[in-house]
Amino acid sequence: MIELKNLGFRYSGAERHALDGISLTIEDGAFLGLIGSSGAGKSTLCYALSGIVPHHYRGDFYGELLVEGMDSAEHRPEEIARVLGCVFQDIDGQMVASVVEDEILFGLENFGVPREEIEGRVAEALAAAGISELRCRAISDLSGGQKQKVAIAAITALRPKIIVLDEPTGELDPRSSRRVFETLKELNEQYGVTIVVVEQKIMLLCEFAKRLAVMEEGKLILEGEVREVLQSAGRMEAAGVNIPRVTTLARALREEGLYGGRLPLNLEEGEKMMREVGLSC
Repeated sequence: MIELKNLGFRYSGAERHALDGISLTIEDGAFLGLIGSSGAGKSTLCYALSGIVPHHYRGDFYGELLVEGMDSAEHRPEEIARVLGCVFQDIDGQMVASVVEDEILFGLENFGVPREEIEGRVAEALAAAGISELRCRAISDLSGGQKQKVAIAAITALRPKIIVLDEPTGELDPRSSRRVFETLKELNEQYGVTIVVVEQKIMLLCEFAKRLAVMEEGKLILEGEVREVLQSAGRMEAAGVNIPRVTTLARALREEGLYGGRLPLNLEEGEKMMREVGLSC
């Protein structure tokens, strides 16, 4: 479990807080999508969850952040990393090895995993990420989507209870983006891993995440089940966050008195809505 209690942080020399009074509980097994416009504080929140804030960035830190009971202000990032793994935006900068297998081995060896467990963990992590065939490939030869999966596999091999990802599909095409989220869904549903993912592609979040949190200027302005949060679509738009087109269409149909069902989250639900509207016209 992750607990944030009135969490705030202002980088040294900055005029305003990057995080401002955030209170949030992330339960075990959650799949939380985090969204907001540029500068909303999403990446800083990821840094805080991993312990990088406040240990590696200077500034004013207040409130409390507990990761599996560990106070992030008192425990070093290396300690938190034993239960929480992070995949940041710069994947190439995060890689430390030249071959996929070695990338996964690096973390296992540094965390002191017993030698007799290592082979099983490597194979299991590669399989969970769906990249067993890439084990001996050079990382430089991989696509962006494949590198993302290698980063996820390297974290998964450490068997963290929580994985935090900061815009993992930022530079990926739609097909690769979807594959990354399918991997995250499997880790969440099959292995019980808690997922916290920053993402700008709202349709992916609406399809895969169980809950949605919206940030604006360092504050948490909305949080709840995805469909519940989308009920406040106007507030999201005011914060610079796009909403799914099918949701926009549903709102317009409601205003015209043509539709009274629940808000659709994807194209399949949108098609169902249109069939219902067609039957009622």
